[in-house]
Parts: sequence; structure tokens; C-alpha cells
Amino acid sequence: MALAVLAMLLAGATQVQAQSLRDRGGAYIGKIDNDGTVRDRGGSYLGKFDSDGTIRDRGGAYRGKVDSDGTIRDRGGSYLGRVESDGTVRDRGGAYMGKVESDGSIRDRGGAYRGKAENVKRRHAAVFFFFDFF
Repeated sequence: MALAVLAMLLAGATQVQAQSLRDRGGAYIGKIDNDGTVRDRGGSYLGKFDSDGTIRDRGGAYRGKVDSDGTIRDRGGSYLGRVESDGTVRDRGGAYMGKVESDGSIRDRGGAYRGKAENVKRRHAAVFFFFDFF
């Protein structure tokens, strides 16, 4: 779960606003601080992300990366899929997995509402599709 929260909340560390994620019921489930520190709903430290999109766990170990072009890779460098500029998420075979809409609403492949990313870049919020968060 920690990796999923890290991946979902991944966003540019230089943004001024804190970013948060809410589940499908609207409950707050975590945030990323302005310095890139990722915390769960209780404020516990989960890890950090680097400005280049690298995801690190609470121990500092490399866990994966979201490239600037939307490519998502696991810690071994294997291609997991990509997030297109319009928020569409595709798996490694190109199959449609869902979408993060412009307002931050997250929908699965069937169109069901799964949650909302607030003040988070769409391509970073969409990473949860690959980590089965919801």
C-alpha cells in the first residue's frame, strides 16, 4: 500500500501547493508535502520522490519511476505502461485501463469513479492503475 500511495501522489517537488488524494467516498488518504515527502492519512512518513520522477520508499530504496513523457517503469526498469497527455492510462500492451480527468477525477476502464487527485499532475495520479491501489 505504501508504494501505491507514493506512486499515486507523485508530483513535481517544486509545486507550491500541497497535493492530496481522496478515495471514492471523499475520505482523505494521504498527501505529498512541498519537499516531496509522502505521508499517509495519519501523517506517517511513507517515502519520498525525487524531482526526476523517481519513487523511493521509507528506507530510501528505489521503487520505480514516472518519466516526464508519462512512461511508467518498475524498480527493475521494466516498462509497465504509460499515461498519455490527456490522462488516458494504458498498460504495457496498449490496453485502456482508465483515465484521470482534467478535474482530477479518477475513473477505471468501465468508467466507474475511483477517487480524486487534488493538485496532482494527471500523469502522476494515474500511476495507481499500475499498482492496483483502489
